Amino acid sequence: MIQVRPSEQMRGLGVVQRGAPVLAESARAFDLPAEREAAEQVIGQLFSAMERIGQVHPFAKGMGLAAPQIAIGRAAAVVQPPSPAAPAIVLLNPRIADRSNDEDERYEGCLSFFDVRGQVPRPLRITVETTTLEGRLVTTTYELLRDCV
Repeated sequence: MIQVRPSEQMRGLGVVQRGAPVLAESARAFDLPAEREAAEQVIGQLFSAMERIGQVHPFAKGMGLAAPQIAIGRAAAVVQPPSPAAPAIVLLNPRIADRSNDEDERYEGCLSFFDVRGQVPRPLRITVETTTLEGRLVTTTYELLRDCV
């Protein structure tokens, strides 16, 4: 029986792995609303990739995927919270505007470094600025739920 490394399984699902140049480059922001159609296409590709990944490897604690992880060098990401009933969070041109000094550290993995897991410190609260498809700037504060990590 041939054993496939988990990272190769992710690569087969369309997730680029460590060492790919797109992961080291700055993602290009969308000019919204002018590039609305391009942003919608990227969002669709992210959801499609997450669906493929979820069929092979379900993530009970949620999943996040950024466009560079599927070889698209644009500033977009989708986060599926742990609760299946919770709507996915779409982030276009995300920028962390503020973060708490208080952190929590847990073992995590990354779809693009799938053979590696490690302790990752996360702020308990972050404020993120994003752009809507209509070009409006939105500021949202997220709090880490210790029960979910």
